[in-house]
Amino acid sequence: MSNYIALDCVAHQNLKVCTQYDEVFGGNTNHALVFPTEFEVLHREYPIFFRRKETSGYYAICILGFDKNENLFLENGNWAARSIPAMFMRGPFALQLTHNENALQTEAEPIVMVDLDNARINPDVGESIFQAHGGYTPYFKEILQAMRKIHVGNQSTESFFAILDKFKLIEPIEIKVDMAEKGTYNIADLFTISRERLAELCSDELHELNSLGLLEHCFSVVSSAGNMSHLVNMKIRSSVSSKS
Repeated sequence: MSNYIALDCVAHQNLKVCTQYDEVFGGNTNHALVFPTEFEVLHREYPIFFRRKETSGYYAICILGFDKNENLFLENGNWAARSIPAMFMRGPFALQLTHNENALQTEAEPIVMVDLDNARINPDVGESIFQAHGGYTPYFKEILQAMRKIHVGNQSTESFFAILDKFKLIEPIEIKVDMAEKGTYNIADLFTISRERLAELCSDELHELNSLGLLEHCFSVVSSAGNMSHLVNMKIRSSVSSKS
């Protein structure tokens, strides 16, 4: 069970956060939910694909492993990559929208929430949230950036996929990986951006995508598929290490 309450600089001055990534903290998963706001960074290391729910439409994921509960980027409690998906980076924190009662400000304002029942939260070990003399620590400023990516990305996801659908850029794809003695892995129910259709877009369509800031996202998704070979190599090394 979660126990989210508003983060308070007085009440939570001495809280610390364990920054390890392992099974205890929920790091053992073979994919992560990601958002268009982080494609440009994540596409350099992770394969990014789409999935679809009948009730809510498309959403993006990055592949982390092949077997259930397998995250090939975890090494001795560390995340062995230059970038970490924002949903993992945020740890026991979240942004919650609250409506400003000021008549002149009608937009929802996010407030920072902390899950006090999360296994990462404790009074003794890990990174501090607040500095001794006030203000957030450099560690927590990175967490805030991750949460903003989630917040903004969540708001833009629907429109992003609506544009892709409008230009017929989404196509299904099935990933098959032959691991020899480990067998063949089939990752089904995936979608990606069609390279062929992207190359066929006319100048007006390309201009519209670019003016909306979405063209870069499209290229990031397309190029990210090349990371599957890197993931396969990681799986092979992991299998060899487990035997030795």
